[in-house]
Amino acid sequence: MNIAVVFAGGSGVRFGAGVPKQFLEINGKPIIVHTLMLFQRHHKIDKIYMAVLEDYIPYMKELIEEYHITKVENIVPGGATAQDSIFNGLQAARQENPGDSVVLIHDGVRPFVSYDVISKNISGVLEKGNAITCTSCFETILLSSDGNKVDSVPYRKNTFAAQAPQSFYLDDIISYHEQIQKRPQRYDDMVDACTIITTLGVEANMIEGNRGNIKVTTPEDVYIFRALLQYKENEQAFGIGLTDQIGHKIRKKDD
Repeated sequence: MNIAVVFAGGSGVRFGAGVPKQFLEINGKPIIVHTLMLFQRHHKIDKIYMAVLEDYIPYMKELIEEYHITKVENIVPGGATAQDSIFNGLQAARQENPGDSVVLIHDGVRPFVSYDVISKNISGVLEKGNAITCTSCFETILLSSDGNKVDSVPYRKNTFAAQAPQSFYLDDIISYHEQIQKRPQRYDDMVDACTIITTLGVEANMIEGNRGNIKVTTPEDVYIFRALLQYKENEQAFGIGLTDQIGHKIRKKDD
């Protein structure tokens, strides 16, 4: 069983919009719908579980029906933090699925993860036990403890940006969360699942992501989002390569 846990419990404070950013409409569809369709269309994804702001759950159900997102099994309320929201989604998945299911944890405002990256996440878990999507950094990364002075400059070749999905066996990632929750500080400084497992001393295995896999966090990101959508539309119109939407049918025959 391959499961996507999509968390969209944020209020969008940093974004500054009138609605949470995951529900902002771009090209006629909310961002969260663009994201969900990636997993809906992937032939290896069996189910989707969601963690959403509690007040927006009825609206989310309307969107799922309107856009025929049939793989969504359950929607649960988000938590106080992103990791609490994810844990809520994981618990919902555990109630209905075997512990050796592969679970892909994905941010609801990352609407451009590629079809192949989703496939590589699943394969990565089966081969090594977990998979952390990342891309190599093109810019120089600076480390600073106070934000004013540079403490060190890592060798750029050794720097990578973590993205999503981040994927695990269901029982494993729930166990990691439960261990972190026993700490007095719980999820403080736990920005993602990769941080959780490395804090616990678990080896994290990287898989290469796609560079268009942006996280819509600021208003400027909306312009990038629209440009990427236009690129995909042009790709389809002019037949440049196989897009995710149509290419998966061919890949499925080859699997």
